[in-house]
Amino acid sequence: MAELLYGRHAVLECLRANRRKAHRVLIAEGVKDTPLVREVTMLASERRVPITRAPRPTLDRISDHHQGVALETREYPYASVDEMLALAGRRNEPPLLLILDTLQDPQNFGNLIRAAEAVGAHGVIIPERRSVAVTPAVVNASAGATEHLFIAQVVNLAREVEALKARDVWIAALQDDPRAQALHAGDLRGALALIVGSEGEGVSRLLRDRADFLLKLPMRGQIESLNAAVAGAVALYEILRQRMSRL
Repeated sequence: MAELLYGRHAVLECLRANRRKAHRVLIAEGVKDTPLVREVTMLASERRVPITRAPRPTLDRISDHHQGVALETREYPYASVDEMLALAGRRNEPPLLLILDTLQDPQNFGNLIRAAEAVGAHGVIIPERRSVAVTPAVVNASAGATEHLFIAQVVNLAREVEALKARDVWIAALQDDPRAQALHAGDLRGALALIVGSEGEGVSRLLRDRADFLLKLPMRGQIESLNAAVAGAVALYEILRQRMSRL
């Protein structure tokens, strides 16, 4: 099944990653010739992907955020958790996985994927139901980070958590809870899967109860919480900070 990606970074990273079969690049007529646009056309030529000049209204029908560039390509290639753990092994690193518990906002999802890719996470795990999937909107929100990161859809998150624990991966849930320890106080350098919850409910009780420990962000202002994407990004960078301090 084909889908249309849009936005210069999303299209460029899809071509760079070369994980999907690309069918056609659409460039809006009259679009400014920027370095990003030139790189898109260069990569498309190298990959022998046809380039079509299209009237701007054609791209406007795809999205308001196309930036003059779109890509017709195959649907997103989901990975497996085994591939993520194998990647960690090839890098000789303790696994770092991000588990998203029924996150439904494409912008938050894309931002978290972008942060996970930036810190070198080995993969992201999402449920098949009651969660946003990797759509063109998510690819755009992630600035194309989806194309470089393993993302797995699983039937049952709780079962996946238990399977990871059986493989010596510690499970941490990011949740403002009386039992939670401050983010900076936990040792996050080992094999770890971080659970970030939905925008409204946070991490479900089912997953909280299965986690090895809970983490919370210190808050000193009047606002009681951050949104899922910001909180998750802060936690991911604390994990990276701790891991780099060990080097």
